[in-house]
Amino acid sequence: MVEGNFVFYRNFHQEYPVADRGEGIYIYDKDGRKYIDGCSGAVVSNIGHGVKEVADAIYQQARKLTFAHLSRFINEPALELAALLKEFAPADLDYTWFVSGGSEAVESAVKLARQYFLERDGNSTKYKIIGRWNSFHGNTLGAVAIGGNMPRRRPYIPMLKEFPHISPHYCYRCPFGLEYPECDLKCAYELESVIKREGEQHIAAFIAEPVVGATVGALPPPPEYWQVVREICDRHDILLIADEVMTGFGRTGKNFAVGHWGVVPDIIVAGKGMAAGYSPLAGIIVRKKIAETVKNGSGHFVHGHTYGGNPLSCAAGVAVLKYMLEHRLVENAAKVGMYLGNLLRQELEDVPVVGEVRGLGMMWGVEIVENKSTKKPFDKTVAASSRATKILMQKGLIVYPGNGAADGVNGDHFIVAPPLVLRRQEADIIVSILKDGLLSLSKELLR
Repeated sequence: MVEGNFVFYRNFHQEYPVADRGEGIYIYDKDGRKYIDGCSGAVVSNIGHGVKEVADAIYQQARKLTFAHLSRFINEPALELAALLKEFAPADLDYTWFVSGGSEAVESAVKLARQYFLERDGNSTKYKIIGRWNSFHGNTLGAVAIGGNMPRRRPYIPMLKEFPHISPHYCYRCPFGLEYPECDLKCAYELESVIKREGEQHIAAFIAEPVVGATVGALPPPPEYWQVVREICDRHDILLIADEVMTGFGRTGKNFAVGHWGVVPDIIVAGKGMAAGYSPLAGIIVRKKIAETVKNGSGHFVHGHTYGGNPLSCAAGVAVLKYMLEHRLVENAAKVGMYLGNLLRQELEDVPVVGEVRGLGMMWGVEIVENKSTKKPFDKTVAASSRATKILMQKGLIVYPGNGAADGVNGDHFIVAPPLVLRRQEADIIVSILKDGLLSLSKELLR
């Protein structure tokens, strides 16, 4: 047992059990307590914990080669994973640039968007990236600037390079006070208004999460949303970047979430499920025209990270993707995910603090409110999502909380996104614990 505790914690006011081991959808702590990993950590552990095939692949690669810098070498695992991803991704998204995490991948995507226009046009004024409010694209300063989550942005605003933002497709709290479908997708067409105001000659890309994750809680778009933004981007010569760090690799019941709407983005930002928590791994998957514009131009992407494409992480990624395909986990996410979602809606409908249940595949969000009829959120000081998380964890279920969605300060929700290996009987247990925990929260907060 280690004496003393010198970890710089994310939250020094929170108590943390010592995680000891994982198996399937479960995590066990040092005291022997068993928890259902109901959110796959941070929507990461897509294939569950303790998969022997992946551990064996990492072991074999560790004995062979753990590091060779990409400025001098390529390695077999990186070559194999890139080839697998070419087949797994839609259409002509053929090339993959590997990094260690989602924030690095977002930075890579927006820098590539800028360089693409420089390579294509020789001298381009396109550099701005349009994001959305209530979005999250990472915690590096560039990603925070492009993102739109105020609790994460507020401390660092003086340090940010500001970019344009549009409203989210938040139908439960429509920023325009409208209702779908009579709204005529004003949230999507706002993109064109911002492009015209900023000048299309200055816009390099629009970035969005197909299903908004951490900042609003598994928020899917109206059915036509992605077709509309794709058409707008095409008409104004702007790249469309899909941030699929959370939604990729089967999470929503498709290989990538954009597959639900038949849209091909120019760049997919991928992470989390790419190596499913077995090793830090992320990347950008790029359309052929973009990669070959750089290849046939300067031939050099002015970017890079030390651990990009390292053989150990890529070997983990290969093993994870092969495991997903062999066990048909994308299909399981669609089928069992639909069962989970229907059950959540049915069982939580009458819980006093539950405002909305929403989601897609194996990714569901629960919005917590003080008043169901008015949708009034709890005040930030109540810390409703944190209290829900604590109650549920005491009952053996881990969820992923968030706040600030309603107005940038108030608004609570959490994500339910268990590993894609989930079975129906396990979904029953999750929903039973959720209902019991949220009824307890209701009694505690609505006295």
